[in-house]
Amino acid sequence: MKKIFSLVLVSALGGAITLGAYKLFLEPENKVQITTADSNPAFLPASNVNNLFKNAEDAPDFTIAAENAVNAVVHVKNVSISSGQMTFEDFFFGRSPQRTQMGTGSGVIINADGYIITNNHVINNSDQLSVTLNNNKTYEAEIVGTDPKTDIALLKIDAEEELPYVTFADSDQARIGEWVLAVGNPFNLTSTVTAGIISAKARDLSGKSTQSFIQTDAAVNPGNSGGALVNTNGELIGINTAISSQTGSYIGYSFAVPSNIARRVIEDIMEYGNVQNGILGISGGALNSEVSEELGVNDTEGIYVASVVEDSGAEKAGIKEGDIIKEIDQIKVSKFSDLTGHIGARRVNDVVELKISRDGEIKNVKVTLTRNETLTLPLVGRVKNAKKEDLKPLKADNGIKIIELNKEYEAYWKKNGVEEGSIITSINDVKIHSVEDAQQAIKNRSSYEPLRIELINTKGEKERYNFR
Repeated sequence: MKKIFSLVLVSALGGAITLGAYKLFLEPENKVQITTADSNPAFLPASNVNNLFKNAEDAPDFTIAAENAVNAVVHVKNVSISSGQMTFEDFFFGRSPQRTQMGTGSGVIINADGYIITNNHVINNSDQLSVTLNNNKTYEAEIVGTDPKTDIALLKIDAEEELPYVTFADSDQARIGEWVLAVGNPFNLTSTVTAGIISAKARDLSGKSTQSFIQTDAAVNPGNSGGALVNTNGELIGINTAISSQTGSYIGYSFAVPSNIARRVIEDIMEYGNVQNGILGISGGALNSEVSEELGVNDTEGIYVASVVEDSGAEKAGIKEGDIIKEIDQIKVSKFSDLTGHIGARRVNDVVELKISRDGEIKNVKVTLTRNETLTLPLVGRVKNAKKEDLKPLKADNGIKIIELNKEYEAYWKKNGVEEGSIITSINDVKIHSVEDAQQAIKNRSSYEPLRIELINTKGEKERYNFR
């Protein structure tokens, strides 16, 4: 035992001597460099906050909003019957095989009487529609009206009791960074709630400045379409409509029709039976440094007015080509979808106030929205309803007026004597009296059928064109 103790003691003593020798003779000298105040060090702003919420009570509480929204969001089932593949036996016996297809989505109850708002694509081509509430009761649903342009549809069910519903919020007041909840029925599950923030507003996915979505990072998957996007008060600020995905499932961003647009659409359907779209009556685009330099203007923000539609509210209010729209109803506009989104929540004869810049001078102009009487025809360009004074000089009994030729085919048309002011009288052998007639004629044309246009040019000459 004494021998072991002696060995341990000698080992410890040897290690201490070795460490001391290293420190004294071998370790390099570390010099401390002192920076004085005269050295002008660079200071960068920093934060020592390492928690999103300091206390648990600072975190947003979604429970009440979720509870209210879940009870007002429904499951929508769409059953459609289409022609199946015909077999030899079917052909022999003269049978027409049918195939049943089922689609699902979500909907939002908007009043106690059973009116439900959803997406048009959820109920499109349906033969049978049913709605299942959060209490598992199922009802047959009827379509009150639809608007494919905004992808909004209104349904109605007859329930035995008053139903829970959500109230509309003002989507114009929704702010980027605000917490939101997405409520729907993805993957045929019962109502599901996901949370996120508003990532952006006035998003246009079409590239044609015709859409104005609220973008959010709340998870939205197939089956969520037609569901509710609500704020932390449980108020409706949007109808979930689309996702940005390469796989068909959620990967980061989803898009909702703003509640102001959805509300205006369903109010029009309930009051008029169709949607009363009001237009400002201008065409143009958003400014940036490159566009401003090309146009020779100093502003780099706003909407540049490239043209004004004849007889529109904008023309009557004195809006001119070259004007730059900076605001609409005190809301700043930096892209065209800002403008179309705000107009989309208004209807015919509503008055909006524009702040415009003209030759560097700021003006406030009130514009009364008018009914859309224009249409962009394939290959031709923009047309509008013709007035008697447009038809009479050309001795036309009916027709629509060309107001702007398609840029790609403009040289072809002018080479053949067709200019702005020419009157289109027939499309595919259908007499045309209005842009609605023209739109229907284009819609009814089959994909393999050529486009046949009869018109009277500005010289009063009747001509016929066929396009394949």
